Amino acid sequence: MVKFIESELVSLKKEVNEMWTLVYNQLDRAGEAVLTFNRDQAQQVIVREKRVNAFELKIDSDVEDTIALYNPVAIDLRFVLAMFKINSDLERLGDFAEGIARFVVRSEETVLDSELLHSLRIEEMLKQVLGMLEMTKNALNEENLELALNVFSKDNLLDEINAAAPAVLTKYLETHPDNFLTCLELGTVIRKLERAGDHITNIAEEIVFFIDAKVLKHRDKVDGHFLGKEKTHLNAVLVYTFATFVYIMRPIKSILNNNLPKKTEKSKNMLYGIVFYLAGLKKGSIFASLS
Repeated sequence: MVKFIESELVSLKKEVNEMWTLVYNQLDRAGEAVLTFNRDQAQQVIVREKRVNAFELKIDSDVEDTIALYNPVAIDLRFVLAMFKINSDLERLGDFAEGIARFVVRSEETVLDSELLHSLRIEEMLKQVLGMLEMTKNALNEENLELALNVFSKDNLLDEINAAAPAVLTKYLETHPDNFLTCLELGTVIRKLERAGDHITNIAEEIVFFIDAKVLKHRDKVDGHFLGKEKTHLNAVLVYTFATFVYIMRPIKSILNNNLPKKTEKSKNMLYGIVFYLAGLKKGSIFASLS
């Protein structure tokens, strides 16, 4: 069983890395399309978005199969859950790349004001996003906790540029009122890049969870008494308990419904109670395995 689950985890990691590379290229090409206003390149990004969606569906399916068939625990379970959430964040990054590319395709402009692009610091923002994405990928492959933690401070630059953008656009519109729609679209491009940074920090959080079993999500935004001092990931408990319960209940429910006469309804209810009790014991063991 150990060999089988190891091969499944290696295969899952390989798929996530392939999706990671695709999403990186999508963001890079979308950003380059904005800077050069290359409609052909932007159209290619839009077409390739279908590949990103296909990767997401495949990885989702593989995660479900791994949990159902191999019952991973401890660090293996944390890895699988981290891949599940990273997969979702990568798909959102792909959506942002597509949205940026669509601005270039539908715009009536032939070229963008280079001074405006420089003032908005879009190129600097794009490089920061790509650098953060590459850093998180290396952190996962090297299982480097320090590298993952360093990603969070990188997001500050994106927040700074995003906060300064409205003033820059407003000032530009005072002398170029006819470019209102273009400025509005550029504002959405900057917002998408800023949101991309937020999703990359989410990925870094999942890497920290996988490596060190620490939950950084919503830190400073939840009741500390609820979390306690245990290194317990609530989503892991819920997913694992649900999978366990389903696999216990499915055959028993079928047997009870099809083979027992109605007069044994009391016995059937008693058996249901036993199943719930066993599921509760299994749930308790999960807390211990994750700590």
